[in-house]
Amino acid sequence: MHPGLSKDTRLCLSLSGRPSDFGTRFHNHLYGELGLDYVYKAFTTTDLAGAITGIRALGIRGAGISMPFKEDVIPLVDALEPSAEAIRSVNTIVNTDGHLVAHNTDYLAVRQLLAAHAVPPAHSAVVLGSGGMAKAVVAALRDSGSTDLTVVARNPVAGPALARRYGAAWRAEVGEQRPQLLVNATPVGMSGGPDADRLPVAREVVEAAATVFEVVAVPQETPLVRLARELGREVVTGTEVVALQAAEQFVLYTGVRPSDEQVARATAAARA
Repeated sequence: MHPGLSKDTRLCLSLSGRPSDFGTRFHNHLYGELGLDYVYKAFTTTDLAGAITGIRALGIRGAGISMPFKEDVIPLVDALEPSAEAIRSVNTIVNTDGHLVAHNTDYLAVRQLLAAHAVPPAHSAVVLGSGGMAKAVVAALRDSGSTDLTVVARNPVAGPALARRYGAAWRAEVGEQRPQLLVNATPVGMSGGPDADRLPVAREVVEAAATVFEVVAVPQETPLVRLARELGREVVTGTEVVALQAAEQFVLYTGVRPSDEQVARATAAARA
């Protein structure tokens, strides 16, 4: 049980273009279960620089960073931990006495999930998107041994740049490609967005895949996840990604590593 709010309670938060309750419920559940004097709240902002200044000035312990802020936040922090430096994308900020250090726990989560779902490194892979989450996925795939990798992104600058960085191919559209591993690292399918009810690719691309990896966490059952399940494909959900990366954030903020069982209970509470 949470000890109750006081002047000594430490605040952590998230910054997202479309805030959800997942992180708030996940972190607060663990604070309560472990008796830690912390509280977590989700925010959005139209003034990212001002928000980061507030984190520093108010002594806010940590911040989860989601789309569309994962790259724009880089010049606003004091240091990049190697996981964030390597891919130039941030999803976590830790504040120690006004010194802001950026991390990327998305990368760690994706690598763990590729192993947990036994995705063969030899499988051809397509990653949709070229933003911060796509960077984490492409880096994790390459570091997991993937050699047949294509970035599919319409952005004519970011897409080719991401592909070149990791020795991948780039295309503006999926076209005739039928990858064995399909990863959606775009906002298509996200609740509250303009494409919430759409698939990010044509149905036949999903039909040809052996594994479908969705990074959108809200809703848990995106159109892509629903179709992949109907087709009997191996599915990695955005909920799995966000739970694993949130657990790593929790450790960074508190210095306490919850057990697998505690993480599972927090995930269930966050999804309730």
